[in-house]
Amino acid sequence: MSGITIALSKGRIFEETLPLLAAAGIVPAEDPEKSRKLIIGTNRADVRVVIVRASDVPTYVQYGAADLGIAGKDVLLEHGGVGLYQPLDLNIAKCRMCVAAPVGFDYAAAVRSGARLRIATKYIAVAREHFAAKGVHVDLIKLYGSMELAPLAGLAEAIVDLVSSGATLKANKLVEVEEIMNISSRLVVNQAALKMKRELLQPVIAAIEGAIR
Repeated sequence: MSGITIALSKGRIFEETLPLLAAAGIVPAEDPEKSRKLIIGTNRADVRVVIVRASDVPTYVQYGAADLGIAGKDVLLEHGGVGLYQPLDLNIAKCRMCVAAPVGFDYAAAVRSGARLRIATKYIAVAREHFAAKGVHVDLIKLYGSMELAPLAGLAEAIVDLVSSGATLKANKLVEVEEIMNISSRLVVNQAALKMKRELLQPVIAAIEGAIR
């Protein structure tokens, strides 16, 4: 396709991306929450949006199935960012990556004593790097959802997960014991597309950059 394909995920990222796309003169024809379509047209004949899982956005852009995409820093770190140009931090979908543990668990003491901790997370790469840098011995357990259940069910002593308000942690009697990093969403661009479709992509990237400012 000679036009532009943009990979987006449903929910918060899609909602918070709409004003940035509008600044670039791009308005999706439908709301993915209300439509069953996975490929959505826009007001521009040469631009379409593909709706994919958040964790798949970097893969679609890496292999050129999408020219641009918007993905959280958490997703990009797990993906590794191979073949992706990441020109802009969009400052949207902000949250933080944290270690959380049950209210009664003395995490600091466990770390000091050199105990081997079981940590449940879907962010294996980020967690591995964080604990290795601190010299903490961990067994990482990969889960795909409901991290908060892992300590409650005795699967793990602690979790590594994204936290925005902290309400879910509180509801499950967990507390944040360590902040790993702040997370926001980034614009990612296929490197080959940036060369081949520069005259199409550059104005879009520039308009989005202007909208952030």
